[in-house]
Amino acid sequence: MVKIAIAGGSSHVAKEIIDVLVAEQKHEILILSRKDATEPTPGLRWVKADYDDPAQLTQALQGVHTVLSFVNTQNDPTSRAQKALIDAAVQAGVKRFAPSEWVSSGLEHMSWYAYKGEIRRYLHELNKDKKVLEYTLFQPGLFVNYLTHPYQSARHLHSMEPPFDFANRRAILLDGSDANRLVFTAVQDLANVVARAIDFEGEWPVVGGIRGTSVTMAQLIALGEKVRGGTPFAIERVKAQGLETGTWEASWVPKLDHPSIPPEQVDGFSKSFVGGILLAISAGGFEVSDEWNRLLPDYKFTPMEQFLSDAWREKP
Repeated sequence: MVKIAIAGGSSHVAKEIIDVLVAEQKHEILILSRKDATEPTPGLRWVKADYDDPAQLTQALQGVHTVLSFVNTQNDPTSRAQKALIDAAVQAGVKRFAPSEWVSSGLEHMSWYAYKGEIRRYLHELNKDKKVLEYTLFQPGLFVNYLTHPYQSARHLHSMEPPFDFANRRAILLDGSDANRLVFTAVQDLANVVARAIDFEGEWPVVGGIRGTSVTMAQLIALGEKVRGGTPFAIERVKAQGLETGTWEASWVPKLDHPSIPPEQVDGFSKSFVGGILLAISAGGFEVSDEWNRLLPDYKFTPMEQFLSDAWREKP
């Protein structure tokens, strides 16, 4: 049993992981939040975190073995809050730290993830001369759960409309991207892997790829057509130049109504986000590695086809 601190515990991915940890009843779980707890939660202890108060943050992390960070600092590319969390973890003697990654390996074309790159550099510099803090970058690729939109296929993960729209049997693709590979992992598998990683007795790898299913874009569309009854998808192809300049056009634009995005910004952000995602796929940003697959060989991932077939069975 160890003491785990989860920063940004109100995020949807964090909640998926918290559910698994609470169900296991192995560890003491501390939630660091900028907000007060709305209601008591069995198996959890909430502490209000002040990222502008190093002493308070360090005190909150006393006795903590592992910190899992889900701190969202999209509006602060320098990631000041997460750097404060890392500094406090070092001061408090924390052994392991997982920064706010939880998605891709590459960050090219995804400016909204600038803070992830900043933290990667910060942690690298921290350990440059000697190991100060053991850490891993949990990278599961895209969540296969997004492909069941508008139907929920996880308890907490927010469902958003992807450019690969299985519900309406359509997709927007970058021209010439059929052979590009990307990884899809169920958020449930991510949660289970993180729980096992906490118990892992060896040293955490710096790059912590989690590979559910690796597919090409062509295979993704073929799988969509298969699980959606064999009906061909309507494919619209766009040019890289249009994606880069934001001038690309299609008959529809996926709406990314994430809770972190103000409603009045959803339409504008959605178009730039989709463009960035398609370009990032072409750059290999979602072709994540398999470090945790190899370190946890007994864990059986849910095959993508099985997951989607079950999710879409008897759906219109």
